Amino acid sequence: MKRFFTASAIALTLGTTAMAEGHSAVFSDQPFDAEVNVTASDLINARVYATEADLTDMPMATSEDAKNWQDIGEINDIILTRDGNVQFVIVGVGGFLGIGEKDVAVTMSDLKFISDGEEADEYFIVVNADRQGIQEAAGYDRGEMSDEESIAMGTPTGSIEGGSVMPPEIEREGYSAMVADDLTAEELTGTRVYGAGDEDIGEISEILLTSEGRIDRAVVDVGGFLGMGEHPVAMGMDEITIVRSADGSDTRVYISSSKEALEAMPAYKK
Repeated sequence: MKRFFTASAIALTLGTTAMAEGHSAVFSDQPFDAEVNVTASDLINARVYATEADLTDMPMATSEDAKNWQDIGEINDIILTRDGNVQFVIVGVGGFLGIGEKDVAVTMSDLKFISDGEEADEYFIVVNADRQGIQEAAGYDRGEMSDEESIAMGTPTGSIEGGSVMPPEIEREGYSAMVADDLTAEELTGTRVYGAGDEDIGEISEILLTSEGRIDRAVVDVGGFLGMGEHPVAMGMDEITIVRSADGSDTRVYISSSKEALEAMPAYKK
């Protein structure tokens, strides 16, 4: 649930204010109006719900109504055109689908803003979609990266394949990025796994190889204590970032998914 806004209001708030005739009014003195305006910081991290129900005749909803919707994720980014219009929002979906989070693009016109009935300016953000449609939605492609950026992130140059999770970009003083092919399964086994914000998520317990003997996937034991209560999940090598200290004494693995998202994934079984 977030404060109500319209696409035009966001464009007005985020975009460059149009100059009046004669180019004299470069700056606007229009005050912020909570009824129609929203800041980008308020929009980022807003929860997004999905439902297959027709929302045309639903101007208002309650928390009870929301229990019948799928909480699919949160808004991670806002994509603008160069003239300041909101093109679409990037929603990080995952968790309930049994997969790691991926970014998908949703056009502003497909987002519905339904009042929660409590305050005039508070709304649920809902999209008409079903579970299969969300699961099969292509991951948002942020465009081609340079070879250097691609290697640092542990992914091939070019777009990210739909459905996979983008690895985080990690910069740590004294550490440099590694490519999985430069490491052995023995070196990676037992390596600690962290979230992009340095959250300790678990460790790599096993490395799965291809028939050609190349590293294919890593089994991450999530959570647990002293080997008990761990939740093993298999992750593709294109979903992780590997860094190693300059002296080679410390190797770390970073992923974009949170511990909660991984715990919601099906457990890996041999």
